[in-house]
Amino acid sequence: MSNLAIKIEHLSKMYRLGEINNGTLWQDIQTWVAIKRRKEDPHSKIGENKYSGDNDEFWALKDISFDVKKGDRLGIIGKNGAGKSTLLKILSRITTPTEGIIKIKGKIASLLEVGTGFHGELSGRENIYINGAILGMKKRRIDELLDSIVSFSEIEKHIDTPVKRYSSGMYVRLAFAVAAHLDSDILIADEVLAVGDAGFQKKALEKMNNLSTDEGKTVLFVSHNMEAVNNLCNTGLLLENGKIKFSGIIKDTIIKNSNENLQKETLNYNKAFIPLLNAELEACIIAESGISSFKPFAVEVTLKAKEKTENISIHVAIGNDEIDEIYGFCSSEIDNVNLDINVGINKYTCYLPSLSLSAGNYRIRIGITNPFISFYFNDKKFLYFTVPEEKFKNEKILNLPIYGFAYTQHEWKR
Repeated sequence: MSNLAIKIEHLSKMYRLGEINNGTLWQDIQTWVAIKRRKEDPHSKIGENKYSGDNDEFWALKDISFDVKKGDRLGIIGKNGAGKSTLLKILSRITTPTEGIIKIKGKIASLLEVGTGFHGELSGRENIYINGAILGMKKRRIDELLDSIVSFSEIEKHIDTPVKRYSSGMYVRLAFAVAAHLDSDILIADEVLAVGDAGFQKKALEKMNNLSTDEGKTVLFVSHNMEAVNNLCNTGLLLENGKIKFSGIIKDTIIKNSNENLQKETLNYNKAFIPLLNAELEACIIAESGISSFKPFAVEVTLKAKEKTENISIHVAIGNDEIDEIYGFCSSEIDNVNLDINVGINKYTCYLPSLSLSAGNYRIRIGITNPFISFYFNDKKFLYFTVPEEKFKNEKILNLPIYGFAYTQHEWKR
């Protein structure tokens, strides 16, 4: 494990439905001792039918294996019930696995559920010292970090107030500040960050990125916010029904997740033949339960080729009657890598975490080029779609062209 922070081998977790725990206190102690000694759990269900799905058993995780390198920022994504939180609780030693081996190199700081890790009757300051002591830190070291923790949390006036009187937002601010500043090697953060306001979420994401890039710490981040995951993480893990559906670089993981869960809008579909490539082009829009300004949006391009063509670039541009290209995306611009078309079916997806367009009618240009040389295909009106009116929480409608066609998340400060 010289370059690994976490190594997981054949990890499984089973719960018995309707029971508070899996056995007596003595059985739990025996399970804990077995894990510490890296021996088989005497109370685990071993055998060919261990995943048979008995009515009283629920397997939250099923035989998963993966590695996390030091300094990686791993985004763990998937639907509710996929096993994300269970995995983090096992890594944080909140619960024990039913089977499998976990190897962790370094100290772990966790930010999971609001209320976890703090004593409600104690003040914020006292809880900082308790958390530091749990990580094995000396009081002198905690003294050195105290001002930085309090300043980051932005709750200086309430630091000596019992945390049971904190709002959920205040609690998360302090909990994250503690987890991010104490001497740990691995930081684990769940969707709990969503409780905080947008400004603090951005601040927390920037902090986690700095912990990885500047200090070499490993970050595990669970969120349903694909934009946040994409901005923070460099690797990804997609879970489905307790199993690993996909793992790889974060961009590919998010695309895999979107392709699995989004529904194709069959009305937004077109095809054409490209003589210069001897290929048939098909393109469609993929959207989550209908097109929306605030939801993920993707354009899937399929090339059915009868011969191989190397070094191509795919262009996708969104425009309307007033502006030819509000957005423009090229497959070779970001990664500086051109594509090859192989004989058979070739699929490519341009994915947007959020469409971010005002209400109205739009068209999509599809272009296939030999970069800097010539166009094989170019159609400015290959696909059409409509963005419906969307109401904000304050009931204002996002459909006023006077403010522009593109919309992005933002906030006003004074």
